[in-house]
Amino acid sequence: MENGISVTGAGDALDGRKGEGEDDRTLTTRQGHPVANNQNLRTVGNRGPATLENYHFIEKITHFDRERVPERVVHARGAGAHGYFEAYGKVGDEPISKYTRAKLFQEAGKRTPVFVRFSTVIHGGHSPETLRDPRGFAVKFYTEDGNWDLVGNNLKIFFIRDAIKFPDMIHAFKPDPVTNIQDDERFFDFCSNSPETLHMVTFVYSPWGIPANYRQMQGSGVNTYKWVNQNGEAVLVKYHWEPKQGIKNLTQADAEAIQAKNFNHATQDLYEAIERGDYPEWELFVQILSDGDHPELDFDPLDDTKIWPKDQIPWRPVGRMVLNKNPQNYFAEVEQAAFGTGVLVDGLDFSDDKMLQGRTLSYSDTQRYRIGANYLQLPINAPKKRVATNQRDGQMAYYVDLAPGQNPHINYEPSSLNGLREASQSGREYTPHVEGKLVRQSIDRTNDFKQAGETYRAFDDFERNDLIFNLVNALQKCSPHIQQRMIELFTQCDEDYGRRVADGLKQAAERKGAGPLGSAHTGEAVKEAEQRGHDTDSY
Repeated sequence: MENGISVTGAGDALDGRKGEGEDDRTLTTRQGHPVANNQNLRTVGNRGPATLENYHFIEKITHFDRERVPERVVHARGAGAHGYFEAYGKVGDEPISKYTRAKLFQEAGKRTPVFVRFSTVIHGGHSPETLRDPRGFAVKFYTEDGNWDLVGNNLKIFFIRDAIKFPDMIHAFKPDPVTNIQDDERFFDFCSNSPETLHMVTFVYSPWGIPANYRQMQGSGVNTYKWVNQNGEAVLVKYHWEPKQGIKNLTQADAEAIQAKNFNHATQDLYEAIERGDYPEWELFVQILSDGDHPELDFDPLDDTKIWPKDQIPWRPVGRMVLNKNPQNYFAEVEQAAFGTGVLVDGLDFSDDKMLQGRTLSYSDTQRYRIGANYLQLPINAPKKRVATNQRDGQMAYYVDLAPGQNPHINYEPSSLNGLREASQSGREYTPHVEGKLVRQSIDRTNDFKQAGETYRAFDDFERNDLIFNLVNALQKCSPHIQQRMIELFTQCDEDYGRRVADGLKQAAERKGAGPLGSAHTGEAVKEAEQRGHDTDSY
């Protein structure tokens, strides 16, 4: 018996049996029927009409009609690759078992297969990879205990700290629902009323908002997680990927020049680097804090709009990742790859980070909507180990994960009729104490401006100059009250920051016209297209 089929010689879709006259390259239908004529419909005479029973054509065209699944609402534009993660067996100079019992980290030199998907966040599936936008950096670890998804971005922080604001934020950053054009005024209208966005705005409108490619950008888990050791003791942890290829970003002018030649440049760069054997590599670092509120800090360590400063909370290496194999099929592997922040293995846990809590519901839920209730049976998402559940049926269920010898009649637990049974506990369970009133309140230590100012002052001159240039280009399209509010917020971050934006707006002519975030002269481009267009006759 294989996958429930008991006919002698039968297997699954990988069965290599061939019919008479077939060889390994013979075209067939999805039913396995050899196709002798793939050039012509079956018609009455060679001019038609066509007949309804054109089975091969109907199967072919109706599948073509359904080739696209719903696009991701965010992270639609992506590229991916396979590789491995190699553990160091330590966290810095300490045994990693002191902090986590997760098996993939324990042994020096242990390699775990991974699949990584890089992406842009706001823009659509075929948008240019030169647009100003955070980049997604999602890693699926196929561990011996099942999959672990580390889902993050290239930047270490995010715009908001509470998941209830996420749909509003994305709506503001996406194209206008009437014009279908992205609009800086909508972006800054939201940001001017959400001061916690200032730190992320400072990064996104600087060259850090346009990484040069996927190989030369950092990655971060963004949210705060926990590690749990064998004794059930937990610590807070942040994850950071550092590229061995170095870090490179683009100014707005650089990006526009590249986009004029190639709008797929980052996907092409990743694919070609792997094809020529120049395998990209990242080192994984963690920052660790004891599990608590940490009142000695001037920010809440669960606040994802904040960086944990390196000088206070050092980066400690735990392993490296190498990408050494390109996908064989983009759709099957990159487009259908499904990640979720709730996909953790033993020894890893959630913190109380309010954005993480919301993402954990949203990420997996969007995959069930996008590619179906059985998306975890797809090869790219399936763990590389045994699976045995009592989950049944649903759209596109193509096998039942019965355990060897399991009673197929029993799809529930507990049971005394030879069904599945619970696993033994691998270590002491982590049981945090939770107490407090149910409220709808912001955190106590919001401190929305300090780190944004520190980031501004830490930038190189060219980064500050590009930041001001991009902000002025964007804000000059906005209503005066939004401009004034943003100047006030930037000034609270750093007086020079606010002054330079204000001076830039005074000198800039008012420009209307929506367009990609941070872009300049979008209105002029519309007129220029008409002026440069060459007249021609009809045909």
